[in-house]
Amino acid sequence: MQESVCLNGDDGNWFLLNASPDIQSQIESFDRLHPRKSRDSPIQAIFLTNGDLDHCLGLLSLRENHPLVVYATDWVRRGFTEGNSFYRTLQRFPAQVTWRTLKIGVEETVLRADGSPTALTVTAVAMPGKIPVHLEDIVSPDEEMNVGLRFRQLAHGRALAYLSSVGRFTPAVYDVLDGADGVLFDGTFWSSDELSASGLMNKSAEDLAHWPVGGPEGSLSVLSKISTSRRVFIHINNTNPILKEDSPERQCVEMAGWEVAFDGMEIEL
Repeated sequence: MQESVCLNGDDGNWFLLNASPDIQSQIESFDRLHPRKSRDSPIQAIFLTNGDLDHCLGLLSLRENHPLVVYATDWVRRGFTEGNSFYRTLQRFPAQVTWRTLKIGVEETVLRADGSPTALTVTAVAMPGKIPVHLEDIVSPDEEMNVGLRFRQLAHGRALAYLSSVGRFTPAVYDVLDGADGVLFDGTFWSSDELSASGLMNKSAEDLAHWPVGGPEGSLSVLSKISTSRRVFIHINNTNPILKEDSPERQCVEMAGWEVAFDGMEIEL
């Protein structure tokens, strides 16, 4: 399943939540992200929630002669830029990439590429995560290495919570989700042993910083009482049985009032 999510700024401008390796095909398949004229894009900024390759590698595909704006914590920015020779492909001209810092726990107005304010705010909240594989033994863990995002539309006050990677439950998870009008939540794995039981990898879902959906301590059960009108599982691995429309796991999810994301899904709050 595609990793990136497109957020409409209500004024014909769009924001990408993470930049997955298949970002080019996603842009091609969604005409509202197509260039409006030569060397122009409706994409105003890209938000990175962590430094995993499936969240940031797509930046290197956006290396044409057009400026990019990237929102990320300082920790994520350093992990992507420092010692990375590939990053030079995004330095073809001065200020090809403008980095804007996501500060933990601070609600900030989202800016367009030209620096003008939008009617959106964003708050980054630290989530339990892990160091990306390519940075292991190079950097130290930090609260900035994995964040969830809460967007608020100033015109009507509606809020969207976006958490694509959550290692386990913490009170901060509720802080981001509760009361949001829409929730996009980490649905990567159904069970803790989803990969190890099948012999694919000797690691649990939690080892990979993904809280399992199923089971008495899973996210489906623990988050059953959050107050929100729309709740959707995203970032779903191809081993997760909730992808099968006729599976009992899918039934459990739908009976609990959750939806399963699919490529091209559109959500209006």
